[in-house]
Amino acid sequence: MIGHPKPHLGLALISIFLIAASATPLSIAPTPPKPSVYDILTQFGLPRGLLPDSVKSYSLSENGEFVVNLEGSCYIQFDYLVYYDASITGTLKYGSITNLKGIQVQRFFLWFDVDEIKVDLPPSNSIYFLVGFINKKLDVQQFQAIRSCGNGVSVSCRDHSKQVLQLPDEVDEIQKLMAE
Repeated sequence: MIGHPKPHLGLALISIFLIAASATPLSIAPTPPKPSVYDILTQFGLPRGLLPDSVKSYSLSENGEFVVNLEGSCYIQFDYLVYYDASITGTLKYGSITNLKGIQVQRFFLWFDVDEIKVDLPPSNSIYFLVGFINKKLDVQQFQAIRSCGNGVSVSCRDHSKQVLQLPDEVDEIQKLMAE
C-alpha cells in the first residue's frame, strides 16, 4: 500500500532551512580601510612629512618594498630643495628607507640622488639622508608636518627639464648655503 506523505515532515524541513538561513550572516564584515602612507611611515618610526601631500597611491609588500605614486613630480623646500619624482620606490624597514629611488636633493645647483633615509633608534631630533657616500644629518622637526609640493619654474639642463624654486633673496642665506 502506498503511504500518504506526512505534512509535518515538510514543515520540519522548511523550519530547519529557515533557522539555518537566519544563523548565516547576510553581510560580510567590511574590511578595515587601508592605512595612509603617512600612517605607514610612522608605524616604521619615520616622520610623516617625508612625503608630500600629493600621494595618489602606494603599495607595500611583506618584505618592505614599496612604490609610492604622486600626482606628478614636484619640489619641497626643507633645509635643502628636495625633488620628488612621480614614482618613488625603496625598501621600508623600521627606522630607515633603503634602496631609495625617486628623491633628489639640490646642493650648489646640482642634483644628487638620496639613496637612503634613516633616523636614530631610539628616536632623537635627527634624520639622516645618505647621498652617495655623504651622510647628511638634518633636524627631524622639518619633516614632521606633511607639506604641499610646488612645481616651480622650468629650467632646462642637459636636455632634462627640471623644476626649481626661487633662490633665497637674502645674502646671508646664500652665504650660508655656500659655506655648507
